[in-house]
Amino acid sequence: MPVHSVTDDLDARLVHALQLDGRAPFSTLAAVLGTSPQTVARRYARLREPGGLRVIGRTDPPRDRVRWMVRLSSTPDAAVTIAQAVARRADASFVALASGGTEVICVAEGPGDMSETPLLRRLPQTPRVVAVRAHQLLHLIFGGRSGWYAKLDALSSEQVAALRPPVPSGDPVTPDRVDHLLLEALSRDGRTGSAALSRIAAVTESSVRRRVQRLRDAGLLYFDLQLDPAVLGYHSTTLLWLSVTPARLEPVAAELAGHAEVAFAAVTTGRANIVAALICRTADDLYRYLTRSLSPLDGIVQVETVPVMRQVKHLTSDGLVRPG
Repeated sequence: MPVHSVTDDLDARLVHALQLDGRAPFSTLAAVLGTSPQTVARRYARLREPGGLRVIGRTDPPRDRVRWMVRLSSTPDAAVTIAQAVARRADASFVALASGGTEVICVAEGPGDMSETPLLRRLPQTPRVVAVRAHQLLHLIFGGRSGWYAKLDALSSEQVAALRPPVPSGDPVTPDRVDHLLLEALSRDGRTGSAALSRIAAVTESSVRRRVQRLRDAGLLYFDLQLDPAVLGYHSTTLLWLSVTPARLEPVAAELAGHAEVAFAAVTTGRANIVAALICRTADDLYRYLTRSLSPLDGIVQVETVPVMRQVKHLTSDGLVRPG
């Protein structure tokens, strides 16, 4: 569906601010951005139009869960149907059509090895799927708590400091039944108000505020954004599969993490050992990135570029997202 482009930089500054603290009150955001709470609320509501902005409460994936980047080759007439079917599954995320509409790419999550991941067991038997390649995500290079929209650099260093939450204390917290109800509600809408959360969890609003803050302080809860980059004028999303010599893997990963175009990157198994998602404004910007930013990196042996034609489940900072 069509998206609205930003007409001034206030939208970009608001998105950057929400990437830093997705639950910051409109009054706080307004004070930092130098505008009124009513203006912030209007801009936020407009960006939330279908296919647009969502604040999502997240927790780090459990250590016993394994994530796979899966590449499905299919007959051209079946790719859209397969992508939509995969997107409806709870164990699949970042579902995209690529390679001219003959490839479906997704992230699948499950316990243990590949044979224990339900989606990976079903895919080879799916009609019109020609090939399945599954690459285990071994190490996150960029993503998770570091969101791409903070790379917009729309805010000054003083504004960033005013909004960035404190570093989690790390004090251990074991979530109870009420905490899990709150986490589930915030995973659907990270800006759900305390009054609504109190009704969901059957506790007082003051208890909700204490519990949410405790979960954040312990590092169990953070907030991410779901947003079509085209809203901000970025119309080119591309996956890179990089083959890097083992001795240069860590230096290349460190360089990639700092590139403004890299929204997500991870070390993976397979013939390519790094996968990265790039977000650029245009194809010309992608070309400049490949020739000026990527090509000088020592140790890259081979590069495969896979343009994303359509995202069925949108990309977020860790490659995962709940259905919108």
